[in-house]
Amino acid sequence: MITGRLSGPVVALSLLVAWSVGMLEAQGQAGDTRRRATETVPGVPAMPAVRGDLELSVVYPKWRDLVDAPDTNFIFGSTGNGDASLTVNGNSVPVWPNGAWFAWIPFPQDSLMEFHLEASVGDQRAELTYLAQRASRFIPPDRPAWIDSTAVTPRGRVWWPAGDEVPITVRAAPGASVRIVFDDGTVLPLVADAAPGTVPWGVRAFGRDDAKLVRGTDESRYVGVLMARNLGPHPGPLVPDRACSHSAGECPFDQPPVASATIEAVNGGDTARVRWSLQVGVLEGPPLVVSLDDDPEEEGNTDGRTIGRAAPGATFHWFFPRGTRAAVSGRINDVLRLQLSRHASAWVPADEARPLARGIPRPSGRVGFLTLAPEEDRVVARIPVGQRLPFRVEESETSLRIRFYGATGDPNWIRYGGLDQLVARVDWRQDRSDELLLEFVLSRPVWGYRSHWDGNDLLLEIRRPPTVDPDNPLRGRFIVVDPGHPPAGARGPTGLREAEANLAVALRLRELLEGDGARVLMTRVSDSSVGLWPRIQLADSVDAELLISIHNNALPDGVNPFLANGSSVFYFHPRSVPLAREIQRGFQRRLQLRDLGVARGNLALTRPTWMPAVLTEGLHIMMPDHEAVLRTAEGQQLYALAVRDGIAGFLRNGAR
Repeated sequence: MITGRLSGPVVALSLLVAWSVGMLEAQGQAGDTRRRATETVPGVPAMPAVRGDLELSVVYPKWRDLVDAPDTNFIFGSTGNGDASLTVNGNSVPVWPNGAWFAWIPFPQDSLMEFHLEASVGDQRAELTYLAQRASRFIPPDRPAWIDSTAVTPRGRVWWPAGDEVPITVRAAPGASVRIVFDDGTVLPLVADAAPGTVPWGVRAFGRDDAKLVRGTDESRYVGVLMARNLGPHPGPLVPDRACSHSAGECPFDQPPVASATIEAVNGGDTARVRWSLQVGVLEGPPLVVSLDDDPEEEGNTDGRTIGRAAPGATFHWFFPRGTRAAVSGRINDVLRLQLSRHASAWVPADEARPLARGIPRPSGRVGFLTLAPEEDRVVARIPVGQRLPFRVEESETSLRIRFYGATGDPNWIRYGGLDQLVARVDWRQDRSDELLLEFVLSRPVWGYRSHWDGNDLLLEIRRPPTVDPDNPLRGRFIVVDPGHPPAGARGPTGLREAEANLAVALRLRELLEGDGARVLMTRVSDSSVGLWPRIQLADSVDAELLISIHNNALPDGVNPFLANGSSVFYFHPRSVPLAREIQRGFQRRLQLRDLGVARGNLALTRPTWMPAVLTEGLHIMMPDHEAVLRTAEGQQLYALAVRDGIAGFLRNGAR
């Protein structure tokens, strides 16, 4: 937080600040200059009035980030006096009774943006000149021909199978003739491929104005296909046998990629040219087989899973246990493409793959005789595969399906192990010639599962739902409550840290749950920094029945918080949807803020598989009235009551 203080004459301060959270479309200004917390959350005391000296501060944006908003965005902080009038770059800005202010204003289009704050109350005046930097972005020049060198794909180092196509995309002046001229003299013409304009991710994820989801046609997109061939110096080993030494200069990524071609755009009598930094190494011969390990340095601070994505940079889709094997079919910079089957591929971090000896054939397996072993809190299915093949667990309300890649089926015998009824039956089918689908149909809704290798057998542990008393649903339940952050976390206009607010709510939630007979374990009980994985590991290691992560939200750049604030709950696995919905209902009853609903979010605290897990975003701490609610005991209690009500409702519904 940067401040400029005054209790008399005008003082101007110049400060340099950079900030960023996303690239979004702007929306219109909204908001009342004197909204109080009691107008949004009944039962919370009125926002206290602050009558101190003028003390202008900017809490957000932060100095270490870069602004990445196209035109209108938010900036907020405090005046130190709730009676103050404030303008930012001439725009009148709401000031709340406690001195908090929040501006949704046009941002300067310069790389270095200047914000001039002027505040007054009575005979006091204060000024603050505040500088912030934009993230670099391409602005088409005022000329017929241009090329956006930041929007050329692929770039860098590529390893690709011989004869396969490498798709190319270039952004250049509409109506131009665009081609690639390689250093060996060959020419590859590109063709125009107009497409709808891109909607920034934050607008899709958090915006409340559907009109912002429509974009005009982008006429600047050009595409082509390069048949894989060696270009420039060879990019190096596909997967090194050992970690390279930076000090010895062994790591190819220590040096920038070498340019191997020139991109040309011709429009009328004008020509634009940029060099294309690309090195391509052709993959020939038998595929390289790798073994996956997310902890190559054996530091013991990972979950033993390598994340797989459907495309580079896409969301998580596969979770491969340590030791899983797969053949490599390509690489772009620091991500490998694994060929899981003839029809499926996944992208994984290259540094989590260890090459096996050349000549080891592509992994394939045969799923045979299955056995189920009922235990007190779970059923353990032992699935012989023959090799540690890639697989994916697909969850529905009352079934778990495992898709094995590179596998054929021969489960001639399936032994259920007594009269236990949790697993009603096991079905299988050869979904494709090299993909096998096993389905475990359950008699009760999925509560949780684990999967890991035991030799070349996959063990699937299917968790029993707890026995719940519908009249006292929380009695005897074991719940891990996670106060989100630190590290990181948002901050309110008057400086309230999200980590501090989260802990206050979580402690009240613990008291409520324990009062109803639940056992509660906290991931932290003080203002201490705890990593994401230790929080998840704790809940998993103690066999928690539920995991609740308490948070308060902030929004990406470009989304108007006056229109998009409210309450929401995030989940990842289908089993957690009913829990998320019940907690959201609790928010609507207790907090009565805008209903932002439930949403699937790729968040670490929602991904554990052994129990239902959700992440709550009860309020938007960046909003002055929400921050004021979180500062009060009454507001913290209402938040905790909403979550308690939701947990109890979820358990009660399941019991019935």
